[in-house]
Amino acid sequence: MAKGLQGFSWTMLLLLCAIQELGSWAVHTAAEGPGLGQPGDPALLVSGRVKRGWVWNQFFVVEEYTGTEPLYVGKIHSDSDEGDGSIKYTISGEGAGTIFLIDEITGDIHATERLDREQKTFYTLRAQARDRQTDQLLEPESEFIIKVQDINDSEPRFLEGPYIGSVAELSPVGTSVMQVMASDADDPTYGSSARVVYSVLEGEQHFTVDSKTGVIRTAVADLDRETQDRYEVVIRATDMAGQLGGLSGSTTVTIVVTDVNDNPPRFPQKMYQFSIVETAPVGTAIGRVKAEDSDVGENTDMTYQMKDEEGVEMFKVTTDSNTQEAVITVQKPLDYESKKVHTVVVEALNKFVDPRFVDLGTFRDQTIVRVSVLDVDEPPEFRPPSNLMEVQEDAQVGSVVGVVTALDPDTANHPVRYAIDRSTDTERIFDIDANTGAIVTGKVLDRETAGWHNITVLAMEADNHSQVSRASLRIRILDVNDNPPELATPYEAAVCEDAKPGQLIQTISVVDRDEPQGGHRFYFTLPPEATNSHHFSLLDIKDNTAAVHTQRVGFNRQEQDVYLLPILVVDSGPPPLSSTGTLTIRICGCDSNGAIQSCNSTAYAMSATLSPGALIALLVCVLILIVLVLLILTLKRHHKSHLTSEDDEDMRDNVIKYNDEGGGEQDTEAYDMSALRSLYDFSEIKGGDGGGGLGEEGPSGNPASERHALPQWVQSPDLDFSMFRDYICRKVEQADEDLSVPPYDSFQTYAFEGSDSPVLSLSSINTWSSSSEQDFSYLGAWGPRFRQLAALYTGRRGEEDSEES
Repeated sequence: MAKGLQGFSWTMLLLLCAIQELGSWAVHTAAEGPGLGQPGDPALLVSGRVKRGWVWNQFFVVEEYTGTEPLYVGKIHSDSDEGDGSIKYTISGEGAGTIFLIDEITGDIHATERLDREQKTFYTLRAQARDRQTDQLLEPESEFIIKVQDINDSEPRFLEGPYIGSVAELSPVGTSVMQVMASDADDPTYGSSARVVYSVLEGEQHFTVDSKTGVIRTAVADLDRETQDRYEVVIRATDMAGQLGGLSGSTTVTIVVTDVNDNPPRFPQKMYQFSIVETAPVGTAIGRVKAEDSDVGENTDMTYQMKDEEGVEMFKVTTDSNTQEAVITVQKPLDYESKKVHTVVVEALNKFVDPRFVDLGTFRDQTIVRVSVLDVDEPPEFRPPSNLMEVQEDAQVGSVVGVVTALDPDTANHPVRYAIDRSTDTERIFDIDANTGAIVTGKVLDRETAGWHNITVLAMEADNHSQVSRASLRIRILDVNDNPPELATPYEAAVCEDAKPGQLIQTISVVDRDEPQGGHRFYFTLPPEATNSHHFSLLDIKDNTAAVHTQRVGFNRQEQDVYLLPILVVDSGPPPLSSTGTLTIRICGCDSNGAIQSCNSTAYAMSATLSPGALIALLVCVLILIVLVLLILTLKRHHKSHLTSEDDEDMRDNVIKYNDEGGGEQDTEAYDMSALRSLYDFSEIKGGDGGGGLGEEGPSGNPASERHALPQWVQSPDLDFSMFRDYICRKVEQADEDLSVPPYDSFQTYAFEGSDSPVLSLSSINTWSSSSEQDFSYLGAWGPRFRQLAALYTGRRGEEDSEES
C-alpha cells in the first residue's frame, strides 16, 4: 500500500508541474501606496494591464512525500527582479524556516518535512522582497497559502464499535438488525478518497448489509435460537467507492438471536412412580415432576393441572415458581385397604403463548403419575361416628345407654377393646364393656343436677394398646317428672280494709325444675281446708298463672290483720306431682284513693306505700341530716379548742377517769361505779360511806369549790331513769371507743372517796335545781326530760359543805 501511495504522489507531482509549464498567471497583491491596481478599478478597465509587484504560481504540496530530496513547492517572484541577484526573498509565518525553506535569490520554496493533510490542511505564510544592499522592502509584504494536497492515505474506521445487535428468532427475511457506520479521514471534497461502501466479509449466509447506509438485515427466515443463539458478522468498509486501489477497514458485529415462545413443554418421561403411606395427612407432598422447555426466560414459565377425575379428587398439583416443577400433594385421606395404587394424568402448559406460533404445534404435554399407597398399622375406627346418646334420668344403675363400635381398618382386623377416658368422667357416672363397647350407667342420674355429659371413649387394638382412637360422646339425660311445681316466690300481698269483692290481690306464677318435652302445664286450686273460705277466691288463668281475688266486702284488721291462703299447684305429669304454697295477705289501712297507709308490719307498710323515688328522696334527706350533724359537731369542737382555761367545762362534755387510790388506806372501793350503774337503788346512795356524782365546772371554767351532800331521796314508783342511764352509758361507750377524739368532748366520772370520808358525797349533782340555768339544748328532744330528771334527783340545793374535796 505504501508503494501505491508513493506512485500516486509522484503522479500528482508530475501533473502539477505540467500545469505550471503551461503558463503562469500574475496575482496582484494588495500593496500599500498609490499606483497599485485593485480589481474593478476603472484604471484597470481602461488600460487593460497594470504593473504587478508579486508574481508566483498557485502553491500545492502533496502530503506524505517520501523522497530523499526536498519537495519543490513553488516560486515567489517580483516583476522588479531583473535577475541580477539584487533582490533578497524571505518568508515568514507557519512553518517558515523549518518546514518550508526559500531560496533568497530565486524565490524557490521547498518542503523539507513530510506533511499530513489529516493533521493540517494548509499553511499561511507572508513573503517579503528586500534590497540586498539596503535591506529595504522593495515590495509590500504579501500573504500566501500553501495547501496540502490530499492523497488516499487513510482507511475507513468504525469508531463506535464494538457493535452488538439482536434479532428475534424466526424473523422474516430483511428484518433490520442494526446499523454500522465507518468514517474516513481523507478529504471528502477531493476525489473519492472518503467515499465509503460496506460489504459482508463473514456471515453473509445469514445477514446482509446495505452498501451505502451500513444497515444490517437478516438474509434468511429460519434463524433458530435453540440451534444457534449468536452470530459473529464481519463488516468491511472500503473507500474510493470500492474501486481498485481503495483502502478498507473492518469490524465484527455480534448479533444475538432472542427467544420467542416457539417450543412447547415436554416431559422427559412418559410415566413417573411415587409411593406414600396411607396415614399421610392432607397436604403432604408426594413428589415433583418437571417438563422441559427449550425456550428461555418467561417463555419457560408453565402451569400444571390434573386431567382425570380421580386425580382431581385425590390429589392436588401446584407449580413451584422458582423451579417450574409440578408439586403433587395429597388432597384427600388415603386408604390402603380401599385402593393400593392411584394413576393420574398431569398436564403441563406454557403460561405465555405467542399467538404467532400456535400453528407450529400444541403448547402442552402430558405424563402419567402412579402413586402407590403403603400399608401401615392404623388404630381402630369408630363406625358409625355418631356421638349422641340419650338416657332417662330415672334409669337404674347398670342400664345400657348405647353401644359404640370400632373396627380395625387393617387387613389383619385385630380385635378391639374399649375404655372410657376417666379424665372426662372423674365421678365414674358411666361404664363401658371392654369387649362389646356397651355404655351403661354407673350411678343414679339426675337431669336437674347435670343434663348433659361429655365423655371420651377409647378404642384400641387388643394386642397393641398404643394403637388407640378416641371418640367424643355426648350423653343427654332425658327428663322425668320427679320434681313437684313450686310457687315462684314467697308471695305476700296487701289488701285494704274497705276492699270490694272481686278485687285482684295477687297473680301467682310457678316454677318447676323439670323440663317435659311437651312443655309445662300447671293447674291451680285451693286445698280442701281453704275451699270453704269466704274471704278470697282463686282463678286459674290457664297460662300457668293464677289470680287471687277478694270475695267479701271489707276486712277488719282489728279482728284479723293477716290471712294465710294455701294454694295447691299440680303439674301435668306423668305422673302428676303437686305442692302447696302459701300466700300471705295483710290487711292494711288505705286512704280514699286506695293507697296503703299502714299495715301491721312497718317494713311492709313502708315498702308498700313508698315508691322507689320516695325511698331515694328519704335516703337523701337522711344523708343531708347526717352531714349537717357532723358539720355542727366539727364546728363545736373547733370552737372548744380555742377556749381558755377559764372557760366553763361541765359534766356533759367530759368524762375523766381518775385512777387514784381514794381518800384513805382502807378505801378499797375507790372505783365503785354503783352510784351511776344503779340509779334505781337510792337506798345505797342514802346510806353509803363514799360519795359519787358528776363533776361540774362553774361559769368561769374552774372546778366547783363547794360540795353539797346528796339529799335524802324517796324513789317515786312511776319514775323511769332508764333513758338517763342509757344516755350516760352510751356517751361513755362512745368516748371509750373513739380514740381520735380529744378528751374535752366527753363526760367526767368521779369514783367514791372512801369509807373514812366524813362527808356523804362529793357529787355536785345536788347543785342542780329546778331553777338552774344549765343548758341541755344539745340533748335535743331529751333536754327537757333530762332537766326534769335532774331537778327530781336533787330536790333542792343542799347546804354547802365546808370541807374541800
